[in-house]
Amino acid sequence: MPNMATSLNYRGRLEFLREALGSISSKPWYAHGIAEAIMRTANLSVPLKIYEIGGGSGTCAKGIMDYIMLNAPARVYTSMTYTSVEISPSLAEIQRETIGEVRSHLSKFRVECRDAADRGGWGEAEKQPCWVIMLEVLDNLPHDLIYSESQVSPWKEVWIEKQQNGQRLSEVYNPLQDPLIKSCVEIMELDNPHSMSKARSIWSKVFPKPQRRWLPTGSLKLLEVLHDALPKMSLIASDFSYLPDVKIPGERAPLVSTKKDGCSIDYHSYLDAKGDADIFFPTDFRLLEHLDHYCSGWPRFHGDKSSKQGKKRRTLVLDTSSFMEEFGFPSRTRTKDGYNPLLDDFKNTKFYLSVPTHNIK
Repeated sequence: MPNMATSLNYRGRLEFLREALGSISSKPWYAHGIAEAIMRTANLSVPLKIYEIGGGSGTCAKGIMDYIMLNAPARVYTSMTYTSVEISPSLAEIQRETIGEVRSHLSKFRVECRDAADRGGWGEAEKQPCWVIMLEVLDNLPHDLIYSESQVSPWKEVWIEKQQNGQRLSEVYNPLQDPLIKSCVEIMELDNPHSMSKARSIWSKVFPKPQRRWLPTGSLKLLEVLHDALPKMSLIASDFSYLPDVKIPGERAPLVSTKKDGCSIDYHSYLDAKGDADIFFPTDFRLLEHLDHYCSGWPRFHGDKSSKQGKKRRTLVLDTSSFMEEFGFPSRTRTKDGYNPLLDDFKNTKFYLSVPTHNIK
């Protein structure tokens, strides 16, 4: 089934949001906060391995390597490796140029131009601990839409087909069959069961309310690959937890926009977004945490609720300001009038941290 995101021929993110986040990410303090979080948590008795997915222009990678070079024991910097997994050949080249500004970084850095969600590109599973960084990645990944006629009706996949005139698109509802969609629904309903009491069931039949939910199937696929390829990884991800003024209906619905005569136009329906349109999804961090536990193999998320085995991941969700207060250097970015971009900007962004527990084999 074609997912909703790839059906729209999207560039991956809204331009103004990319530029806004880039304005702070380009400064060293954002990257230094991430580096400090890694140094506090990593086992520095073994070589430090960092993977970054979707590294953009390489400014975060350079900032992290700068910080480790200046603040970690010399042996940590000397033995570290930093691998950028970048699907864009042009961005991969820019990353090499950015890292090359510090000559000593070059021997420790490499770019692998490939799709991080393709398991084949990772080779054999990495047995040693490592770190994975994903900044502004989750909002770009494919999503699928499901629909139910009422509060008690079964979920159905939403497909898109052309009408007879070939000019307009319409939705078609089919029983669940895609494995990723079925897994996402299973994980979602463990936290928010699609069921209710007998009284509410009768009420829903009298006053049915259609349900629409967007599922982060791309995130699920990527996490499945990462847990299989890097079973001892620690993960740092950052993205937008909500988006303002979304006009498209449905839980976790995207912001879909295009530019005309220099002005942004938001669509009320993704079906109208043809050609050059941007699509930008919010991240449900609670659901992300459940996807992470599911992909780690925790039995409770695989139907074995009687299992006494503990979680294989220790997880934490923090607002960006809380993360930077803990790991960053907000005193370095505070302006004379008290404004602090490291703490005051991007109130709708969060960090997700996930590290393995002793329950991992």
